[in-house]
Amino acid sequence: MRIDVQVPTADVEAELERIEARLQAAGRPLRSMATLDLWMPGLVLRHREADGEHFVYAEDVARGRLAGCTVFNRLVELDRRADRVLRSPHSKYGRLHQRRGIASAVYEWALGQGICLVSGPRQSPGANALWHSLAKAHPLGYASLEDKVLRYLGEEAGEDRQGDLHTRMVLLAHGWDVERFLRETRAVNECEGAATAPGP
Repeated sequence: MRIDVQVPTADVEAELERIEARLQAAGRPLRSMATLDLWMPGLVLRHREADGEHFVYAEDVARGRLAGCTVFNRLVELDRRADRVLRSPHSKYGRLHQRRGIASAVYEWALGQGICLVSGPRQSPGANALWHSLAKAHPLGYASLEDKVLRYLGEEAGEDRQGDLHTRMVLLAHGWDVERFLRETRAVNECEGAATAPGP
């Protein structure tokens, strides 16, 4: 996993405009979606689910436009068992709505719903800091994902693992522990002293 992503703000703003236009064209305006019980000043957070993926949109009420969004994607790299448990979040928030804790609140919502999170192979410094902030309340570990095999590496990963694009961070949902994560995903446990998949 590499911390080397930096998307220009102008690109994010343009992408949000395209997302909002696509929603309108598809007959899914923001105000037609269910709201989440999350309070953020000046915003309404809206949610929809499609094909097992969750989409959370932050609507700037005063400006009447999309302020940002987080998508909890399924990963084709996961096998069926792990796909039931893990989603990979990706967030885009406009300049006026960055560093306001919106993504943190949305991730907390997902973790509270029992959704465990897995990072992508690359992150921005801000995203990486967010994950470690959430780790104060949720168990964080590292995993390797290659050829549809999920390997749990433990709570830390060495420098060689850190730079490997197969390495991901994992945040466990509310009420989850590592034992349950290994059982539910059938991940191979590569923590020191163990290198076998848990039993049924």
